[in-house]
Amino acid sequence: MVDIIPSLAVIDGKYVRIKNGDYTKVEQLNKSLLDVAKSLEDHGIERIHLIDLQGAQKHVVCNYDTLELIAGHTSLKVDLGGGVNTDGDVHKAFEYGADRVVVGNLSLTNEELFSSWLISYGRNRIILSANVEGETVIHSGVNKVVGKNIMDHIEQYYDQSLQYVKCTDLYKDGTLDSPSIELYKEILQRFPKLKLQASGGVRSIKDIEDLAAIGVDSVIVGRALQDDLISLSELEQFMSRQA
Repeated sequence: MVDIIPSLAVIDGKYVRIKNGDYTKVEQLNKSLLDVAKSLEDHGIERIHLIDLQGAQKHVVCNYDTLELIAGHTSLKVDLGGGVNTDGDVHKAFEYGADRVVVGNLSLTNEELFSSWLISYGRNRIILSANVEGETVIHSGVNKVVGKNIMDHIEQYYDQSLQYVKCTDLYKDGTLDSPSIELYKEILQRFPKLKLQASGGVRSIKDIEDLAAIGVDSVIVGRALQDDLISLSELEQFMSRQA
């Protein structure tokens, strides 16, 4: 059974849309984030990925209030990403209601600290986020090529009991250009115990079915929901078929 995890982006407490996968270009949506979250919950969604775009840009989590609002007024489990760089960030995220935290750049720049979080908070609460171009991990803060192969990056922490990886193909993210099936297959073949979150390019229920067939743990859905290419009713029916 594959989990469906809608992705919601926030700046200054406002629901925003990322344009064509470029995190520096956003437009504000005329919807309440809480209302959107409640609608997702009403259609059977159990978990969301909340992206603190401000936090990602400022390298410190900024939208704790939004996290607390959603966690406190829905039963949704929230994976928080964006700006998580210190012990204080992680502790506060959990205090405000996050179920898991999503960590990207720091896993590249401070390997010792990231490893300590896997031990201190538990591998079921820390998600390694890897943005890739091809098989090269990208430092998303400055879009700087780090030059580290995705397989090597995962292997380093897999040996330390890493459980969750969110992998986003930047060539696909926000483009509705189909998911990177072959890349995800390769990762799962190399790391069979990994719970892989597939992100980028999802445009239809068929894409979700194809990802489920190769064994990903969950699928992140963003633009396809915003553009009504996938309806909440379709997602609800898909989840019912899996039950």
